Amino acid sequence: MKVFVTGGTGYVGVPVVRRLVACGHEVYVLQREETARPLREPGVHVVLGSLFAPDNWLSRLRECDAVIHLVGIIREVPREGVTMERIHVCGTRCIVDAAQAAGVSRFLHMSALGARDGAVSAYHKSKWDAERIVQSSPLNFTIFRPSVIYGDGGPGPNFISLMTQLIKTAPLVPIIGDGHFELQPVAIETVSEAFVTALDTPVAYHNTYEIGGPERIAYRDILRRMALALNKPLRTVSVPVFAMKALIPVLEKLPGFPLTKDQLAMLLEGNVCEDPETVYQELHLEPIPFLLPYV
Repeated sequence: MKVFVTGGTGYVGVPVVRRLVACGHEVYVLQREETARPLREPGVHVVLGSLFAPDNWLSRLRECDAVIHLVGIIREVPREGVTMERIHVCGTRCIVDAAQAAGVSRFLHMSALGARDGAVSAYHKSKWDAERIVQSSPLNFTIFRPSVIYGDGGPGPNFISLMTQLIKTAPLVPIIGDGHFELQPVAIETVSEAFVTALDTPVAYHNTYEIGGPERIAYRDILRRMALALNKPLRTVSVPVFAMKALIPVLEKLPGFPLTKDQLAMLLEGNVCEDPETVYQELHLEPIPFLLPYV
């Protein structure tokens, strides 16, 4: 197939693109001209342009059989126009409209575990609004809602790598509250394989999948495993939730600090799948235990 990918140079995008190429697909990667970092691999065509200016790349989209939409952010930079609403909601509307105009009906979309009506964080709210745009379109869609993703991906921040850096450099690592809220880390290899397999798997059509790893792990235990993988002592300090909420507006401005107010809200509510098995069964995926060899 010929596959048009947005966000193809990001943390999830790079391994998805490489997996597509490995499976024999021809890939068109949409990149902003000012930040273009072409993937120098056979089968990858770089399409320069903005997601918000489809007239510049619609002709290339018409050559494709499917779209994989991966563009997303975890931090806002309002002064640069980088907001959850603009990137997740308006950006999704642009690519959905373009796919319809180009006659490309197959559409795979990256959402997030926790996206739902009435979500507490701006991130999950915007992801839910983007899902609604995809679901209400005539496109033959598949939506993935991954938990926290870890592994050797492309450039760009991700929660696990930021926490790893904190363990490496900070004299004390904060444990928020009791640290027992659970996450379900999923390997980047699993997410990549899910997208590529779903492309031409009929059971995935018009379906939404939660995708997490095989373990539900408390935040405190994730930090312990990271420290063990790094061969670093884990020195922690307990911070009450109310105190962290008060400190976050200051701390989130520090370079490298892994949490924003929005991310704190998501962390405290946990991030585990209600239906962890279906995606593995229907897409024939092999679960990968939570390991940290890349640190």
